[in-house]
Amino acid sequence: MARVQLEGVSKVFPGNIKAVDGVSLEVEDKEFLVLVGPSGCGKSTTLRLIAGLESLNAGEIRIGEQVVSHVAPKDRNIAMVFQNYALYPHMSVYKNMAFGLQLRYGGWLKRFWKRLTDSAGVAELTAKQQGINQQVRRAAQMLGIEHLLDRMPRQLSGGERQRVALGRAIVREPAAFLFDEPLSNLDAKLRVEMRRELKRLHRELDATMIFVTHDQVEAMTLGQRIVVMDKGTVQQIGRPMDLYQRPKNRFVASFIGSPPMNFVDGKISETNGELWFDGGGVKTKMETDRLQEKEQARLRQQVNRNVTLGVRPENVSIRKTNASSNNCATVRDVEVLGDAAIVHIELSEDDAKAAKKTVLAKTDARSDVATQDMVEVKFDSHQACLFDPKTDENLIHTESK
Repeated sequence: MARVQLEGVSKVFPGNIKAVDGVSLEVEDKEFLVLVGPSGCGKSTTLRLIAGLESLNAGEIRIGEQVVSHVAPKDRNIAMVFQNYALYPHMSVYKNMAFGLQLRYGGWLKRFWKRLTDSAGVAELTAKQQGINQQVRRAAQMLGIEHLLDRMPRQLSGGERQRVALGRAIVREPAAFLFDEPLSNLDAKLRVEMRRELKRLHRELDATMIFVTHDQVEAMTLGQRIVVMDKGTVQQIGRPMDLYQRPKNRFVASFIGSPPMNFVDGKISETNGELWFDGGGVKTKMETDRLQEKEQARLRQQVNRNVTLGVRPENVSIRKTNASSNNCATVRDVEVLGDAAIVHIELSEDDAKAAKKTVLAKTDARSDVATQDMVEVKFDSHQACLFDPKTDENLIHTESK
């Protein structure tokens, strides 16, 4: 396996469309890295640049110690698994999995087919064919598809086809595996199963894997590190919980997490040495005991400044109350998920002309809160973030550990 490095990589399509704009990142040897972002963010184009399926306009790509920026895809020693499986419909499962290896030995096979009367050549040819057979069957056993080797792709389910596509990549023993949204066509149950399968394969193969998805749940569950992309640029790189708890900016905070983070505009004030956030009709004490010294200093710099508070739905607590209570809000909808409920709350703005702000709270599904109830709202400031309303940058947690 090998390390994959991108330095200042850019791709511009006709019409001056910047699909990838100066992307630099490093995938460690044997790492499972996930590229995630909305449609059109440049993640698939980045993967295709690594594979050599797109030509880059600037920058450098290195696999291992070799610069492959202008090397043909077949010479990059990578294997790619696509969203649509890309199986040959006229070939059996076995032949689909063996085809890449047969092509690799193609020139050698052609020479020896012309010399079938040469006993030494026949023996070497037989040994090569036996080697291919062993690799295919070993990969099939690993994926649990040995019983499917004689079937045609049309006779397989979606999950079985995806396993065949994985097997075809595994037998090549590449320097890196590239996955372009391989689970998008599967139903919810199969997606969960295949996520577990991919994590198991990564452990067993000890392989370098780069996985592209638009699904942040897939990114959080699969990636050892995650690269969040938007508009062709890298927004943040980090471990899943670093991105969840310490997002670099508002885009990362809103994209990572389901339901998404709530954002409430307001101002930081100081009373008797205590810091308070006031916005959306909710006043919240900003607890500083869990903050590092430099983070406390950044927080105090925001006193009397307009800020945007970011708080996850699970860190919004509510309890039924009457309209005269402080921090009062109105329940507009309740979505019961089985193990939890998502409560849509309309905050009471101080300015009657201001647009109503709705935040989400994640509560116990057994809660008796219902639509039109009045509730008291409390934000857990220990888990909150503060963002600059102009730049969208995180004002407190400026670095990922």
